[in-house]
Amino acid sequence: MVTGHTGFKGSWLTAWLLRMGARVVGYSDMVPTQPALFDLLGLSDQIVDIRADVRDLDAVSRTIRDHRPDFVFHLAAQPLVSASYADPVSTYTTNVIGTMTVLDALRTADWLCVAVMITSDKCYDNVEWTWGYRENDALGGKDVYSGSKGAAELIIKSMYHSFFAGGKSPVRIGVGRAGNVIGGGDWAKDRIVVDAVKSWQHNAPVIIRSPHATRPWQHVLEPLSGYLALGQGLAQGGKENGEAFNFGPSGDQNRSVADLLNALFLNWGTSRAFSPFEIQGQTMKEAGLLKLNCDKALHALKWTPTLVFDETAHLTAEWYHSVTVNGADPVTLTAQHLETYLSLAKDRSKSWTA
Repeated sequence: MVTGHTGFKGSWLTAWLLRMGARVVGYSDMVPTQPALFDLLGLSDQIVDIRADVRDLDAVSRTIRDHRPDFVFHLAAQPLVSASYADPVSTYTTNVIGTMTVLDALRTADWLCVAVMITSDKCYDNVEWTWGYRENDALGGKDVYSGSKGAAELIIKSMYHSFFAGGKSPVRIGVGRAGNVIGGGDWAKDRIVVDAVKSWQHNAPVIIRSPHATRPWQHVLEPLSGYLALGQGLAQGGKENGEAFNFGPSGDQNRSVADLLNALFLNWGTSRAFSPFEIQGQTMKEAGLLKLNCDKALHALKWTPTLVFDETAHLTAEWYHSVTVNGADPVTLTAQHLETYLSLAKDRSKSWTA
């Protein structure tokens, strides 16, 4: 079962699970964008596609009870910082109450079920230090979206210890933290890659304000491989039960917004007779640095990222240019990118490919 299966990450995860031969039950209130990768891939016809609100306990409970999933990947969320300022109540209820609802619905499960709860790197109290945040660092957030993710983490911890820890339940729970995911098929509002693609389609630079803001950019398949590795570990042994894990790029792969746009632009396949970006209204103070330490995932799950930054930029630019400019079939291209990623992971001896 995948909540939020109609979103960007949810669609890629659903496609990957289908490739693995899984029977997928998707739970989401709507398709969040137009266009949407979910529609482009025709996923609705390949899965059990349920439309309901993640805050609706009766609907979530009924879905889990009727389908008895072996795995639950909880991705349903309000994911946009800009939208969180416009509607803080919906952001908090979706990201916090929605998380609690899924866990409460799992309380009565009497079969072995693995729940991988997805939050965000924004759950940490970002003090802009030079080293990566570890899973036991302080949670926080000075904006609505970050606060909602920090609060979701507290809900997960308290619900786990109250109802699932110590053999109280056959349900096993893990938490995945990642952020700044890019790759083909994202069409969400106020995303730097999406804005760039829309501008470059018209041979115009994208307007940016914070060129030096540094983020742990990663291809969407990277954290998804981590979520799957975490789910596998929980199912096979359970020593990760109740634990949170960061899934991000290696420390030397963090790049600024300007670096990202320049790398994408180099891989943009048509004439580049214009600048990739233009800076307007640059902010004086930026939340300029946020890195993740992923040593715990390496130690416990033997997980490390597969791609380097240039490969991430290449795959991302290739997908958008091929689909939006050249009219390539998104189903074929998405499948090709998944196969490319899996082949690279196997060649690089990633443990989860064994």
